[in-house]
Amino acid sequence: MVIILTAGISSSSSDTTPTPAAAGGRCFTSIFSFGDSITDTGNHCHILSKAGRSANNCLLPYGETFFHRPTGRSSDGRLIIDFIAEHLGIPLVQPYFGGGSTVDFDGGVNFAVGTATALDSDFLERRAGVKVTGTNVSLNVQLDHFRRLIPSLCRRGTDCNNLFRNSLFILGEIGGNDYNFALSDGHSLKQVQDLVPLVVGSIISALKEIIELGAVNILVPGNFPMGCLPFLLNKFPSTNAGDFDPSTGCLTWVNEFVEYHNDLLQTELDRIRELHPADMNIIYVDYYNALLRIYQAPKQFGKWKDPYPTRLFV
Repeated sequence: MVIILTAGISSSSSDTTPTPAAAGGRCFTSIFSFGDSITDTGNHCHILSKAGRSANNCLLPYGETFFHRPTGRSSDGRLIIDFIAEHLGIPLVQPYFGGGSTVDFDGGVNFAVGTATALDSDFLERRAGVKVTGTNVSLNVQLDHFRRLIPSLCRRGTDCNNLFRNSLFILGEIGGNDYNFALSDGHSLKQVQDLVPLVVGSIISALKEIIELGAVNILVPGNFPMGCLPFLLNKFPSTNAGDFDPSTGCLTWVNEFVEYHNDLLQTELDRIRELHPADMNIIYVDYYNALLRIYQAPKQFGKWKDPYPTRLFV
C-alpha cells in the first residue's frame, strides 16, 4: 500500500507527496474521505449490521494481519487511507456509520462505503439499465452525510474554514463499481464507455462542492487496472492471446477502457485547477500505473509467486 501511495502521487503530479510541508507548512489535523471499498474503513459492515446482514469483509480472515480482527476493511490489514493517516501522525479515520459522537471524528470522518457508485443507483438503472447490488450509498449520498455532519463538527467552537483548510480530503477512488456492475450485467464495451463522462462528471461535481465548503488539499485518485481483476478475467475468458497483456496476463481492452476514464478525469481536474488560486492543492493520484508495476514485476514487491500465465485465464 505504501508503494501504491508514493508511486501513484509522484508519477501523476508535479506536486510532492501531500505532507504538511507540501501544504505550505500547514499541518493536516484531519482527513475527510469519500469512495468505495478501497477507502471504506467499516461503513459497509456497520450499515449491513444495522440491517441484520453481513458481508465477507465483516469476518475473518479480513483484518487478521494488523488489527487481528475484522474491521470492515476489504483487506487483511490496512488500507491506503490508513497509511496516509499514519504518515501524517493523526488517528486512523473513523467510519461515519460507526461513530458515536463528534468526539469520535476528531481525526476526520470516512464516508466511503464498499460497493458505492459515483452515480446514484436509481440513475444507473433508469439511464443505463445497470442494476446496483449493495448498499446504494452513492457519492452524492456520501456528500449529503457530510453536509449534515458539518454543523456538529463546528459546534464546539471550531471554525469550519480553519478546520477544512487544515484537513486532507480524499475523493475516491470511485467509479469502478459503476463499471463493474455494468460489465457484470453483460453490457457492451460501448455501453460502458458511454457511462464514463457521467461518472467523471459526478466526481467533478463532488470536487466543486467540497471546494465550496472550504477544502483546499484534495487527493483525487484515478481507477485501478480493472483488467487485472480476477472476476473480470473469469467473466471474459478468451482463447485469443491478443486479448491479454503478455507482461501481466490482464485484459488489454478493459485496461484501455480504464485509461480512457483516467485521462478524462485528469483533463477535467486541469480545468478545475485553472479556476482556483495557486494555494489550492488538487492532486491526481495515479493508482493505475502504481499498481500496474506490481502486476508486471511482483517479485520486486514481496514474496510473490510468478504471475499467472495467460493460459490459466482461458
